[in-house]
Amino acid sequence: MGKGGPPVSAEQSSLPHRVALISLHTSPLAQAGGGDAGGMNVYVAQTARRLADRGVQVEIFTRATGSDQPPVVHWHPGVLVRHVVAGPFEGLDKIDLPGQLCSFTAGVLRAEAAREPGHYDLVHSHYWLSGQVGYLAKDRWAVPLVHSAHTLAKVKNAALADGDRPEPFGRVVGEEQVVVEADRLVANTATEARELIELYGADPARVDVVAPGVDTDVFRPGDRSRARARLGLPADARLIVFAGRIQPLKAPDVLVRALGELHRRSPDDRWRLVVVGGVSGSVTTSPDSLRELAAAEGVADRLEFRPPVAPELLAEYFRAADVVGVPSHNESFGLVALEAQAVGTPVVAAARGGLTVAVRDDESGLLLPGHDARDWADALGRICRDAALRERLSAGAVRQAAAFSWEHTVEKLLDTYRRAIADAAAARHPGRSVPAGTGERVGSR
Repeated sequence: MGKGGPPVSAEQSSLPHRVALISLHTSPLAQAGGGDAGGMNVYVAQTARRLADRGVQVEIFTRATGSDQPPVVHWHPGVLVRHVVAGPFEGLDKIDLPGQLCSFTAGVLRAEAAREPGHYDLVHSHYWLSGQVGYLAKDRWAVPLVHSAHTLAKVKNAALADGDRPEPFGRVVGEEQVVVEADRLVANTATEARELIELYGADPARVDVVAPGVDTDVFRPGDRSRARARLGLPADARLIVFAGRIQPLKAPDVLVRALGELHRRSPDDRWRLVVVGGVSGSVTTSPDSLRELAAAEGVADRLEFRPPVAPELLAEYFRAADVVGVPSHNESFGLVALEAQAVGTPVVAAARGGLTVAVRDDESGLLLPGHDARDWADALGRICRDAALRERLSAGAVRQAAAFSWEHTVEKLLDTYRRAIADAAAARHPGRSVPAGTGERVGSR
């Protein structure tokens, strides 16, 4: 697990020429923080660009969500984004997307059919819906399939928030199918790798652990006062920031309740919670429901909503904060926590999933075992009030984030790609070593 077989030989070390990335339900061009756009968007965008910078031609297939979207966008040198028409442009929830799999798959296969045989060396699918498309493309194109789950239905259903709806059985079956069909599986953490193995029966030899990274050119330390002035936030506030989609899984309500607890304990302190993000998923968690909760807690005037923003501005929100709260019920990794730490802001996070990897307890932030508002108020209050603690955690946060880079992520992904191609070639030609990236296939058209 994380090793995934024998070391890649020098003969097998050449890069794949072309990779098809499938990200059906969300585009890397979309603004993260609202709708279905989140950490996966960032992951696909960052890895695609860096793969292209290494000389790999990347084509990203995503579903068109607007009539004004061009069929093909030359987004970055070496990266094409293809908008595939599948279903209505608007008004289609993620739970309705399985009904458009056939249409989307036809569009993907049609794009490849216009090329010379053997155009792609590999397919990398992101999320289970894309995996369904990916394993059909794998069979049609006779290339290996690498799959990243990003989230798993069985894990999410075991940690549902109040009012959230469970993932449907169809998704569970779909994920099980993709685990069987994929040549290699990419997990964000060792915990996710174990979940794939124990809950889905994945072959440990086919699971690679590849941690996401953080863009430290964008998310870097800066002046808190200047950031607050730029964002129009009070200079003297004890400022807590939440960034992400507003949905039960992300649990922003926990921070609202903690804000109420902090206000009751010390009403003279200028507590402020800023929520940066848009509505996603179940309507049981929305700005209106959070406002109602804040009113019940007596802190309606201390809660503020800001829309999703580009990474450069998001970094300013993190710089402005005394602390960033990440109370998610589950995260496969938790990029927000890593990005906040990269600017030097401590994080209070739930000890769930990948957050236990992204945050080092009492070194770069604080990890909490549950979601009790009193415990969250204790942790948030400690960091906001104790300057020495905040300074220590801030230094640790920068060190923690520095251990993760997108360059390292892509290097590990390329190892996975090489191994997948080499294994597929070995299956086609038993006993003969075939260098990766030569166009050899496991089957024929």
